[in-house]
Amino acid sequence: MGARKIMLLAAATALLTLGLTPVARARSANVAALQVAMKAVGLYGGSIDGVRGPGTRRAVRRFQRRHRLAVDGVAGPVTRRALGRRGRPRLGHRVIRRGHRGWDVAGLQFLLGRRGHSPGSIDGGFGRGTLGAVRSFQRAAGLVADGVVGPATLRALRRGGGRREGGHNGGGPVVFLRPLPGPITDGFGVRWGRMHTGIDFPAPTGTRVAAAGRGVVSFAGYNTGGYGNLVIVKHRLGFETWYAHLSTETSYVGEPVVGGTRVGLVGSTGHSTGPHLHFEVRHNGTPIDPMPRLLATAAGASSRLVPSVGPPLAPACDRQGLHTSRRPDRAHWPSRVC
Repeated sequence: MGARKIMLLAAATALLTLGLTPVARARSANVAALQVAMKAVGLYGGSIDGVRGPGTRRAVRRFQRRHRLAVDGVAGPVTRRALGRRGRPRLGHRVIRRGHRGWDVAGLQFLLGRRGHSPGSIDGGFGRGTLGAVRSFQRAAGLVADGVVGPATLRALRRGGGRREGGHNGGGPVVFLRPLPGPITDGFGVRWGRMHTGIDFPAPTGTRVAAAGRGVVSFAGYNTGGYGNLVIVKHRLGFETWYAHLSTETSYVGEPVVGGTRVGLVGSTGHSTGPHLHFEVRHNGTPIDPMPRLLATAAGASSRLVPSVGPPLAPACDRQGLHTSRRPDRAHWPSRVC
């Protein structure tokens, strides 16, 4: 009887897990807009990934306490009203055009990024970058490229558009495996007043770095712009993945790779203050937020380590440390690296 109960309990747990997993990983433009609003008031420091995770709920609860609202971690109408212009209007309640700001613009920017038309940043402001992304998407979807987001453009964005990502399906949307398992520290977006064009995976020196998907290595060597030892993999439909600050690059230009192929080892070369992987996704040469295209699964089942010297983990990106340790002849380091 005891064994039977254990089996039933395990089966029930498996079914529950299967039922909850798609919901937990669901990405939403409204959640992305909420994350932008929480970031603007200084309560959220994670990536704008559209996933209602613990960090997002924690930020909402802190905001609710600050404004003496019911603390439930849910951004309902009362919480959105307390956010002011950052909490309105809802996506689809107006025609969006250049110069607009607010919740709906942040949601629009998130949707554009997911469709491969990066606005440059997700900040809730409809500027030049968002205008270019809207027009690019409209052309790809067979719409009038006027840069104005009305019902037709919004419908195409929500369903994926008619000719997706460069005018054709190309075998489905481009998504990537994680090049390393483990946590992500610094996300995509403005950090310390400067643009951080990738995400950081802290790991000991020598940790195996795997290609995030199928492609061909287009660069493998030392980059003098701050990336240090760098590998770039070219994927389909204009996408590239960048693997920076490597201790050693183990790939060569022209090498065909698949998800899980080793491309290098974690290091701290270039403008870095500790061992970590700086990972970027670029579309047609423009850095975009990797999170909307990043799967939960890491590339490769394990992260084999080689012997390293010094402490196993250090801060992934310490701007103050960079500032105090840099040489006088390097007074103007690129802002996007680290």
